[in-house]
Amino acid sequence: MPVHLLIVEDDDAIAAPLLRAVQREGYTVERVATGQAALDRVAAATVDLVLLDLGLPDMDGLDVCRQLRADGFTGGIVILTARAGELDRVVGLDVGADDYLAKPFSLSELLARVRALLRRSHRPTVVAGTDDQREPGPAPSPRPGAAGPQAGAAERFRVDRGARRTWVAENEIVLTAKEFDVLAMLDDQRGSVVTREDLMARVWDENWFGSTKTLDTTVGRLRQKLQDAHAPIRLETVRGVGFRLEDTAGDA
Repeated sequence: MPVHLLIVEDDDAIAAPLLRAVQREGYTVERVATGQAALDRVAAATVDLVLLDLGLPDMDGLDVCRQLRADGFTGGIVILTARAGELDRVVGLDVGADDYLAKPFSLSELLARVRALLRRSHRPTVVAGTDDQREPGPAPSPRPGAAGPQAGAAERFRVDRGARRTWVAENEIVLTAKEFDVLAMLDDQRGSVVTREDLMARVWDENWFGSTKTLDTTVGRLRQKLQDAHAPIRLETVRGVGFRLEDTAGDA
């Protein structure tokens, strides 16, 4: 099944060439012109990535982004807007966007960012024809090689990178794309400190030049979700360095 993109843009002069460019890339694409239509469309069927304008006629695009995440949407969100200030960028990322592109922009740059986001989000599996990650299914098996002191936690806490799903026992934790990427990177190095610089470079962009407040916000949301799910792990902040994921199974 091809990757399904949703364009949320009320300006026909922008939407028409954008729609054609995305279709030429081989993606399945739809366009809506209002925020409510976008929320309804994502709720009704599978959408892998949303290209979201902020200046919509019925509601602010930031509210659309926030509501999509609150409703459990885990696909990619790229904000397209004339608001180019750093504060606007930080706010957009803080409410759940994965990327932010200021107008005017080149179509080639936008498509490159879409491809990069799909790669970072492991979305090529959707192109290859696998089922959408949000479809219900059996809980994934623990990752290969989980043994030793982490084995007990691995039986209860599982990060399935292929499906991009996270489980505590039989209960799934719903994460945004960035929350999952941060968790997977920390889980890959369980017990070791991962620096803020490494997280920003690998989860966001190695050339990121803005505020890193979005990392702290993402980690804060992730920590709360892990706590709410009673995950047998602890997400620790190593002040001035980065973050560390630790087992707590032995504390029980």
